[in-house]
Amino acid sequence: MGIAELWQDKVIRLLTHTGWTILNPRRDEWDSTWQQEISNPQFYEQVNWELQGIEEAEKVIMYFDPATKSPITLLELGLIAGSSPEKLIVVCPKGFWRKGNVDIICERFQLQTAPDIETAVSYLGKSLKTGE
Repeated sequence: MGIAELWQDKVIRLLTHTGWTILNPRRDEWDSTWQQEISNPQFYEQVNWELQGIEEAEKVIMYFDPATKSPITLLELGLIAGSSPEKLIVVCPKGFWRKGNVDIICERFQLQTAPDIETAVSYLGKSLKTGE
């Protein structure tokens, strides 16, 4: 944790003018010493907030940073691909350790992919304007 690029901040800056509600799962008060167990109330609340956000979101941008392993993002990719593939835009640059797996999931479930964050935001804007 703490290795990944703060790509969500870039997305927020690019979408500031839209007035859309943007959910960012990163939080300043996250404590990496918390036990990641269902019995930990802070951890439980955070994970459920993230899952609810994914369920309620019209669109989700998912970025696989090559500097990370991103196990939770991989888990969420499978969750969304199997239930709501139309809401997902995936950015998986060369160098991500499981790029081949991500590319195959995207192809199989016909997920929209983008080469970079800026293009993903552009796709997001177009799809929300057209109602796709």
